[in-house]
Amino acid sequence: MSLFIRAVFAIAACALMAVAAVLMTYAPYSVITHALAEGTPLHTPLLEVVGYLIVAIALFDVAKYFFEEEVPAGREKRTPSDTRRGLTKFLSTIVIALFLEALVLVFETAREDPTHMVYPVLLVAAACATLLALGLFQRLSAATEKEVGPEPEEEVAEGSPQASTKRPLASRGANG
Repeated sequence: MSLFIRAVFAIAACALMAVAAVLMTYAPYSVITHALAEGTPLHTPLLEVVGYLIVAIALFDVAKYFFEEEVPAGREKRTPSDTRRGLTKFLSTIVIALFLEALVLVFETAREDPTHMVYPVLLVAAACATLLALGLFQRLSAATEKEVGPEPEEEVAEGSPQASTKRPLASRGANG
């Protein structure tokens, strides 16, 4: 089942990268075709391109997260700190994308119809709430890790290639 799940994550990551690549090629194409049309202002498609590029970068980063955290073999047993770091990287990508998209939306809305400014403000508020939740998660999980302590490392057989780099906890000195 583990191999199947890793394959699903790998396929999903490849699909995300493909969608991001399409967005990254469509964005400049749309600006060029818009610029060639007569009598149209260029600022609107440029803001759309920024939005497309933000989404594309976020998709690439999520796909990278899948390849780093979910696809590799031998990552079944994770420590709480590994999980916390992985989730932090993932949510940081989402928060950055939210803030950048909110910024683009603020500019678009300010130019088109300032009466609809409530929607970009709500997006900024959602990004702030997500960032605060991430900070709270970091604080609580770090505090829990200190209370529970690190998980013991698995003992490594003496003949294995890892034996020279890892020693069992019982044989370690005070410094390491």
